[in-house]
Amino acid sequence: MVEAGGPGDEALLHASERVRFRKIWLDEEGVLRGSGVLKPFPLGARRTRLTALFQLIQEILLQMAELDDHLSSLAEDVREIPPKEAQEAVYLLGTFYPRWDVSQRMRLLSAATLEEALRLLVSWLEEDLGRMELRARIHERVHERMERQQKEFFLQQQLQEIQRELGLTEEAEFQKLEEQIRAAGMPEEVQAKALQELARLRRIPPMSPESGVIRSYLDWLIALPWNRRSPDRLDLAHVRKVLDEDHYGLEEPKERILEYLASVKLKGEIRGQVICFVGPPGVGKTSLARSIARALGRPFVRMSLGGVRDEAEIRGHRRTYIGALPGRIIQMIRRAGVKNPLMLLDEIDKLGRDWRGDPYAALMEVLDPELNSQFQDHYLEVDFDLSEVLFITTANNPYAIPRPLYDRMEVIPIRGYLETEKFFIAREHLIPKKLQEVGLPRGAVRVTDGAVRRMIRAYTREAGVRELERQIRRLFLKVARRYVEEGKPVRITQRNLPEWLGVPRYEELRAETSLPPGVAYAMAWSETGGALLRIEVSLYPGKGNLILTGSLGDVMKESAQIALSLARTLMNQEKPGSTLDGVDIHIHVPEGAIPKDGPSAGLPIFVALVSAFSGRRVPGTVAFTGEITLTGKILPVGGLPEKLVAAKRQRMRTVYLPRANQPWLEEVPEGVREGLEVVFADSVREVLQALFGDRVFQQFRLPWSLQA
Repeated sequence: MVEAGGPGDEALLHASERVRFRKIWLDEEGVLRGSGVLKPFPLGARRTRLTALFQLIQEILLQMAELDDHLSSLAEDVREIPPKEAQEAVYLLGTFYPRWDVSQRMRLLSAATLEEALRLLVSWLEEDLGRMELRARIHERVHERMERQQKEFFLQQQLQEIQRELGLTEEAEFQKLEEQIRAAGMPEEVQAKALQELARLRRIPPMSPESGVIRSYLDWLIALPWNRRSPDRLDLAHVRKVLDEDHYGLEEPKERILEYLASVKLKGEIRGQVICFVGPPGVGKTSLARSIARALGRPFVRMSLGGVRDEAEIRGHRRTYIGALPGRIIQMIRRAGVKNPLMLLDEIDKLGRDWRGDPYAALMEVLDPELNSQFQDHYLEVDFDLSEVLFITTANNPYAIPRPLYDRMEVIPIRGYLETEKFFIAREHLIPKKLQEVGLPRGAVRVTDGAVRRMIRAYTREAGVRELERQIRRLFLKVARRYVEEGKPVRITQRNLPEWLGVPRYEELRAETSLPPGVAYAMAWSETGGALLRIEVSLYPGKGNLILTGSLGDVMKESAQIALSLARTLMNQEKPGSTLDGVDIHIHVPEGAIPKDGPSAGLPIFVALVSAFSGRRVPGTVAFTGEITLTGKILPVGGLPEKLVAAKRQRMRTVYLPRANQPWLEEVPEGVREGLEVVFADSVREVLQALFGDRVFQQFRLPWSLQA
């Protein structure tokens, strides 16, 4: 029994043995009394197991003491208890361990055996140790984060002090930006806009996202060449020399370029039509623009428009969008570093239009000399003068360019190369260039003139020289391997060329003296240059049907129907009673995988039909082009230079053209017309008279007997 002393006295009780009370009461003096018997813990297991459990409790307490200093004394007291008195540890921990509630202490006190009590202690202490370790790890991470933040803050304070000592404070940075704005040579309204944005930047906290947007905007304004220009070298003799060095032939485009630059020199400024080079691939449109830039001494920048569908690619995005940038026009100007570069807009006919916008409409302002002096990019939101930029565009198909934009450009057609021109280009330009690229030393290979001509005729069939360049490179790569392995020089001739390049891809073109009845050649135009189409007509018993094959478009199908109706009309006029009611007519244009369309095949289809009806053969060296009407008139067609080049390449000797195209023949270079007999006609009767003589339908007959 312990009696309380004064009001401030305290008593520390330590249990020494477990007791089961039988009776508890309050005596007359208000003291709590009881009677009972001692109930020590039975062992419940061997001493060795109890000793192991007790040692585990000691180890756990030592680990907990390392994490919490308040448990150090309790862990030390338990460590001093001998293993054979393990129940003393149960009483000590049950009394003084601070984290257990009354229910846990009662459960420990009520354990049936000492082993059960020790196991409860191990379980509870391990749980508490896990919580303490987790709390320690969290505390450590928080502490590390706080230390890192304190370190960054300390370093930032040091950096600010260093900047202050060097005069690089934020205000000094703003002053530097203002000096750059005033020194950039901006127009007054642009400078006012930049200074207004700078004032906004001063008011915005440095960590605000808007601060980065404004800084990027000011960087763009400062970097643009508002008044930096490249001096022009408008020496026409020098320009002509550069153009001749870089390109063989192309006399008409060179003359047009010199005429344009002569006007520029007289006016003293470049304000006028935009040049547009139109021609098949591989004829030198892009390299011609690069040569002009080199001749004028202007920086050259190229922007490919193929596949561009978004108007923002031209005019930029507004700054409200994340990651917004100026359009590609302004980006090219910044890259050039001057406000008067030569800018090539390549493949302008390949632009696309969809729901995102119309790039053609955006280019209207860029290329219009009356509007581009005040071109406004959505990102900059200020005017930029593009009137001093020399714009050159290229296209394969001028018909794909919208008419309003087409009218803003001065179109310079570039025809395909003739065989003689390809030979000279290969000999003087491509072969030396590819020898250097492959790394073959001088004397390692010799290519004869015959081999070059066979390569042009049998391994390429194109308007330009791009495929020819690839074949030359392929040849030299094979030669390089042979030269490295054997170390012997190689001679390439017309005869051994297939050993290096394989089987010829195309048959060498030879003029035919005559064709089978019902066959004629048509001259056609395409984006890749001129071409010759073979028109074939076959007649056989049937129900009077017209069958058209060869991937023909609607316009070409209509031309075939017109040609058949006209042939029927003329045949009935010359030989009344002639009928085709029991005849099926099949018109086929070979290479059926290639789509074909246009009205200019009307005349050759008509000639092929007449040849089939009369059994008369058309010479294999004659080609035709022209749109026909139901009354027999021949209407003018386009693409005349390309068609004549194709006829020349295919070794035609005579071509029939609409008489209305006669003035256009002056635009065709003399080298193309040389060796070609050009026959003009107003009506199909003139063509029939020249080909077959009078009353060709009098000889109307069929391969079988269907007539009465």
